[in-house]
Amino acid sequence: MEAKILVFIVFLEVFVLSNLVMAAGYSNGGGSWNLLKKSIGISSMHIQLLQNDRLITFDRTDAGPSNLTLPKGRQCPIISGKKDCYVHSVELDMVHNLNVRPLTVLSDTWCSSGAMLPDGKLIQSGGYGHGEKVVRTLEPCRTCDWKEDYNVLISPRWYASNQLLPEGNIIVVGGRLQFSYEFIPKSPRPEDRKVHDLPFLKETRYSSQIPNNLYPFTHLSPDGNLFIFANNRAILLNYVKNIVVRTYPVMPGNVARNYPSTGSSVLLPLDLSEKSTPEAEVFICGGTKPDSYNKARAGIFLEASRTCGRLRITAADPNWEMEEMPIRRVMGDMIMLPTGDVLIINGAANGTAGWGYARVPVHNPVIYRPAESVKAVRFEVLKAATSPRLYHSTAHLLSDGRVLVAGGNPNHNYNFTVPFPTELSVEAFSPPYLTSGKPRPAINAIRPGKNLAYKQRISVEFQLNLKLGQLGKVYLTMVAPSFTTHSFSMNQRVLVLAVNGVRRMSGGGAYAVEGDAPGSAAYAPPGYYQLFVVHEGVPSVAKWVHIK
Repeated sequence: MEAKILVFIVFLEVFVLSNLVMAAGYSNGGGSWNLLKKSIGISSMHIQLLQNDRLITFDRTDAGPSNLTLPKGRQCPIISGKKDCYVHSVELDMVHNLNVRPLTVLSDTWCSSGAMLPDGKLIQSGGYGHGEKVVRTLEPCRTCDWKEDYNVLISPRWYASNQLLPEGNIIVVGGRLQFSYEFIPKSPRPEDRKVHDLPFLKETRYSSQIPNNLYPFTHLSPDGNLFIFANNRAILLNYVKNIVVRTYPVMPGNVARNYPSTGSSVLLPLDLSEKSTPEAEVFICGGTKPDSYNKARAGIFLEASRTCGRLRITAADPNWEMEEMPIRRVMGDMIMLPTGDVLIINGAANGTAGWGYARVPVHNPVIYRPAESVKAVRFEVLKAATSPRLYHSTAHLLSDGRVLVAGGNPNHNYNFTVPFPTELSVEAFSPPYLTSGKPRPAINAIRPGKNLAYKQRISVEFQLNLKLGQLGKVYLTMVAPSFTTHSFSMNQRVLVLAVNGVRRMSGGGAYAVEGDAPGSAAYAPPGYYQLFVVHEGVPSVAKWVHIK
């Protein structure tokens, strides 16, 4: 009887705290929510959109039964010595009625990492236990399934980060107790056949039990070096020569930003309108106090941080510019929008990442407009969601400009009878640009075609039905699709292309904008991108292009 009373009290505490955030005066913000699917059968811990607008998502294979079984006729694989007839990965078709296609993954993908190769193939690395050295690939076709190569990675990679490089290969950085990096896919090159030490990852550990530097934030700098942030410190790494070329100031405030004190990070849009190398600026938000994990294990859920920091990593004398979000947040996802703004979504206001270690879900997304010169107006609180998205939730930009939100499972297994149950639903959030009522451009053609070369002149023809007034500001953006897990969207990148002019074509509402493709693989690593036309802050539906 006492145990039941205790469970009820904990449930009541969580319910009240959760609703305190929802009732804090933020429920009527901009944007809108739409439930896409009540259940896709699995909880989306990892997520990647492919160039065919099919979304690949997967959980872990050691979480026990999911809510979806393999189709009849599909042989149940043996996983960890046991027959497993449950699905742990699916393809969600964002074009054709949100059809769910079960996929088969055998090795444990728990807390792994990934990226899209230049040919559009999803490559995915590491995980837990027997999956820690596995490299998995999935080709973008209607019948393709996971292929798994065991013992490809030299070191076990659990909680590592991946980044696509100008050469078209992937760097895999860190992992639990791994203070190094390596490259995939493997080739005969000597540098692919060894592990490269990175002492920075050992130096930034808070402790052996609470690293606060897992899933390090990695961003490719336009000078071709790799920016790496871990805990509260950052470096610029020449990964070819394994030389730290810059060490940045410590981020102010006693806040840890990486797992398990999980914040999030983005590379702000690269403006390619200038002929010189573009400036690059990193933006990091949220996290919590370094000892929050231990406190949460003891039942004390510390307040998350509301601080953010901007660092111009290419500046001669870089220093952090600190700002504050309207709502404190840990485990938030930061998604770059095609307008160049940042959406901050999901997460909690108290606690930390881990099994049941967070309280007070943050239901309200926040938009951040980095181009605003006045700090006070950069943030805007948006319309609240109804479903809490805590540990192991995800978010991803879709080609239609919405942001897909999925997952959330702070439980060891699938559990639907606890205050924060396993979340199987998929929602879409429409940012304010889709609910403003402003006319939206529609791309008709890309000339000379969708296969781009660096520095190539392109013409994007679009339709825009203006009822009143003249054509406003028009620009082009290219967005790299990201691999999202644990509040970090790996490889996420927005490029604002140089525009040479906009002309009106024959026929009502037809226009063409002339622009230049990115000038370097360091600006835009080879591969697929979503191309958007943006008019007065409203993006078109994207067309996929490929650059090499």
